[in-house]
Amino acid sequence: MILTDVQRFERQRLTVTGVVQGVGFRPFVYGLAARHGLTGFVGNHSGGVFIEIEGPGAMLAAFGRDLISLAPPLAHIERVAVEARPVQGDTDFTIVHSRAEASPIP
Repeated sequence: MILTDVQRFERQRLTVTGVVQGVGFRPFVYGLAARHGLTGFVGNHSGGVFIEIEGPGAMLAAFGRDLISLAPPLAHIERVAVEARPVQGDTDFTIVHSRAEASPIP
């Protein structure tokens, strides 16, 4: 398959803060990534939720919009910080174990 410029894979790290723990946010992110055909992972740390997603740029943009507009009812997103990352070639999307504040985000 030949990818056009619009379809080239990209990777982003999103750090989501606010009321995003204990409200079903990680399973929501997992389902959202599956719906958009993205790979990567999601996990908790004491400051919020971290997400790394990889796929076509248009799908990453749609994921970002849906992350905010379709969030679980008990969630309250205060901020989403986005950072470009090198493509890793992940083949699936997983929920990773929670991390302590001092632990680096993978």
